[in-house]
Amino acid sequence: MKLNNEVHLVGSGKSGAWITHEYDSHVYLLDGGDALALIDAGVGLEPERILANVSDAGCDPKRITHILLTHCHADHCGGTPALRRETGAQAAMSREEVDFLRDGDEDSIGLTIARREGYYPSSYHLEALDMDIRLTGGEEIMVGDLRVRTIHVPGHSIGSICYLVTGKSGTHLFSGDVVFHKGEIGLLNCPGSSLADYRASIGKLGGLGVDGLFPGHGMFAATHGQWHIDLAIEAFKSLVAPRNAIR
Repeated sequence: MKLNNEVHLVGSGKSGAWITHEYDSHVYLLDGGDALALIDAGVGLEPERILANVSDAGCDPKRITHILLTHCHADHCGGTPALRRETGAQAAMSREEVDFLRDGDEDSIGLTIARREGYYPSSYHLEALDMDIRLTGGEEIMVGDLRVRTIHVPGHSIGSICYLVTGKSGTHLFSGDVVFHKGEIGLLNCPGSSLADYRASIGKLGGLGVDGLFPGHGMFAATHGQWHIDLAIEAFKSLVAPRNAIR
């Protein structure tokens, strides 16, 4: 699904467009011309459908150089091992969360409680994976002609990373589960999710001049993305917590 000349939606479950496995987050393809990248990897139950959508977009999956993960929750990162095997891409994630995936620590990534609550089937388990790149925030990664800047915004999870992508189509923020359409946030009652962390870090997303806001679930904004982000920033200045997208 082409969103603009540089961004395609190639994965999405029942919380969005439902073009791949029902448990998948949104998975975006960045087309930088000479190179491609995926932002997030889905749950990993049907990774071949994501790769088929990459091909249907007219792109060769073997040109994917990076799999850029927004955070450690299984619907976003579970597909990374299979996609890395198929593409040879380097996988990147925040340094705060890489050990959880390396150790297959399902408690620390919230998978144990999510599985118990019925968000995943009882048979689903994370395939352990060691990251190629550990992100701290502030890095710049080139994907062909696209400049990708990492922004560490803990709150939804301790290591949540947003990706600010600048190219010919404008400046776009891939926000994972940090901020959603109309300024909603993604606060969970599980390890690593913290309203205090949100309050301390959400201001990093101010003043970025974002055109497109592309979150991990639900609606995205093709234009005027900063407006949605600023709603969340302003909400943190009030007494009542911002509206939560995860209900």
